[in-house]
Amino acid sequence: MPGNAMPWTAQDTTWMLSLFGTAVGAGILFLPINAGMGGFWPLVMMALLIGPMTYLAHRGLSRFVCSSSIAGSDITQVVEEHFGKGAGKAITVLYFFAIYPIVLIYGVGITNVVDSFMVNQLGMESLPRWLLSGVLILGMMSVMVAGEKIMLKVTQFLVYPLVAILAFMSLYLMPNWNLAAVSEVPAAGDFLGTIWLTIPVLIFAFNHSPAISQFAVSLKRDHGSNASRKADIILRNTAMMLVGFVMLFVFSCVLSLSPAQLAEAKSQNLPILSYLANVFDSGFVSYFGPFIAFVAIVSSFFGHYMGASEGMSGIIKKQLEGKGKPVNEAKLNRFILGFMFLTIWAVAVINPSILGMIEALGGPIIAAILYLMPMYAVYRVPALKAYRGRISNIFVIVAGLLSMTAILYGLAA
Repeated sequence: MPGNAMPWTAQDTTWMLSLFGTAVGAGILFLPINAGMGGFWPLVMMALLIGPMTYLAHRGLSRFVCSSSIAGSDITQVVEEHFGKGAGKAITVLYFFAIYPIVLIYGVGITNVVDSFMVNQLGMESLPRWLLSGVLILGMMSVMVAGEKIMLKVTQFLVYPLVAILAFMSLYLMPNWNLAAVSEVPAAGDFLGTIWLTIPVLIFAFNHSPAISQFAVSLKRDHGSNASRKADIILRNTAMMLVGFVMLFVFSCVLSLSPAQLAEAKSQNLPILSYLANVFDSGFVSYFGPFIAFVAIVSSFFGHYMGASEGMSGIIKKQLEGKGKPVNEAKLNRFILGFMFLTIWAVAVINPSILGMIEALGGPIIAAILYLMPMYAVYRVPALKAYRGRISNIFVIVAGLLSMTAILYGLAA
């Protein structure tokens, strides 16, 4: 059936912006640093690959969640339905550990962005790190406690200025482009090696899988058997929007800074925008750079917090049900809230390397759950039989395997 049989609605736009907001977070603010250090031409190749990779992988995960025969099933319940209780428990734990480190990263990121802004742009003294991080994390979590409707409204409110300023910043940096990098063509081995080792950060930067479970549940409720087709359309548009805005921004940053400056930003553990604000003698970059970084982290925090708390709730419920104990939802929610706040706060105070955390913690599990598990399900689950034997499946599997091997190589090196 042609795609135009399903008209685009305001609700679809809300979801597209919410998914975009989930993806535009720490990964994108640190992507120019990692991707740019390899040079211009590998970046061009990455821009061509990441669109299909992002769309096809998220489409696979949404189809997997939509394949459930039980109404209202989230990803942890769908895994149990298709693969049994043991696999259900294992995937729920993996799902939690794919998303939870990212929530920790945002605690570190938001503290560093605000601290850098206060010191470098406002000329203030640094506040004690424990106090600054505590106030910021409490602020972000209070929006989540207010409920999903409020969270979606706040995300939508944040994403519009984020998109506009991201686009403007990309264009504003153009006069500072140094096109010398365009004439530097790396050797074939270096070229392929750079792409291979950057795939995990690319996957992380464009990842909106934490919101896919709730997204698919919502579409199933509203569209029934047409949920999968509706999801495909929204995900395709989200991927196009992400690649368009994000890769323009990445190219603009990379062409405006030297490899030495990118390495310095990495060593300072700062998002690219905070670094630009500190090196460019421009009021616009100085104030809007940290503002975009702040908004990107906050909007992305919401989607990831939603996924992490969903995963943690699933783990605890499965443990209690296994022991035949009743689940007290109010108590459970309070416990998750307390656990999340204290651990995010502790990691924000410690201030570990963000890029190190992305590469070592988030990447491999995201690749396994987003790229490999849905493809495995296509060949195992009768409800997904219609999607077998497609070239796109092989593409997603290869991308997932390349990501996992790159991470293992990076850890061993």
